[in-house]
Amino acid sequence: METGLAGCGVLVTGASGGIGSACARAFAAEGARVAVHYHRGEGPARALAAELGGTAIVQADLTDETAVDRLFAEVRTALGRVDVCAAVAGVWPSEDVPVWKLPLARWEDTLRANLTAAFLTARGFLREVERTGHGSLVLVGSTAGIFGEAGHADYAAAKSAILGGLLLSLKNEIVRIAPQGRVNAVAPGWTESPMTREHVDPESVRRITRTMALRKIARPEDVAAQVVVLASDVLSGHVSGQVVTVAGGMEGRVLRED
Repeated sequence: METGLAGCGVLVTGASGGIGSACARAFAAEGARVAVHYHRGEGPARALAAELGGTAIVQADLTDETAVDRLFAEVRTALGRVDVCAAVAGVWPSEDVPVWKLPLARWEDTLRANLTAAFLTARGFLREVERTGHGSLVLVGSTAGIFGEAGHADYAAAKSAILGGLLLSLKNEIVRIAPQGRVNAVAPGWTESPMTREHVDPESVRRITRTMALRKIARPEDVAAQVVVLASDVLSGHVSGQVVTVAGGMEGRVLRED
């Protein structure tokens, strides 16, 4: 199916990770010119860029506004323009810590690595949209932001803010500078990735999928496909402010006891 993304300049943040790299591959498969962003995963990012034929590669700490400004300047130079941004980068602290034991430092670090990074990425992209008059932004949240996640209230709060107030504000703001500009979000559930690999052994999958209609966890490609659909003005040209949940029919309740 034609997506209209051929030739578009696309920035994928967090492209050194599982979902991010799948997004970069999916956009490249549509003929887009892709910029691969990484923070610390230089090796995987360079391998991905080589796999995609020497595409642009950019490094930045997305919690640092100066670094984010530099990132967009470098991407603009490399691609000519930034038509699409897939804001995939995020951090899930793996240690289960209930709120009454949660240190303020972890709370603040998690919000900064997820919510602040999403804000700075969105701000940088919208400044590019102001230059060009069009653009599509896809934020990546999490089902933790919809259903909550015990032991990870910091992560759930950050992702909820992204999927709620930030998304709904941005979809109304982008049209001030781009009449057809759109902002949407994807909320993945449990997905195979380097960040979650040690938490998705067969026993964990059996337990996790008790709240899901489909008894499997997502592949990064499952999430990437929805990101591409939402980014496409051809496929989703009248869709804005929406959250697509990629979680196998997950509900906030146990569907089966086995």
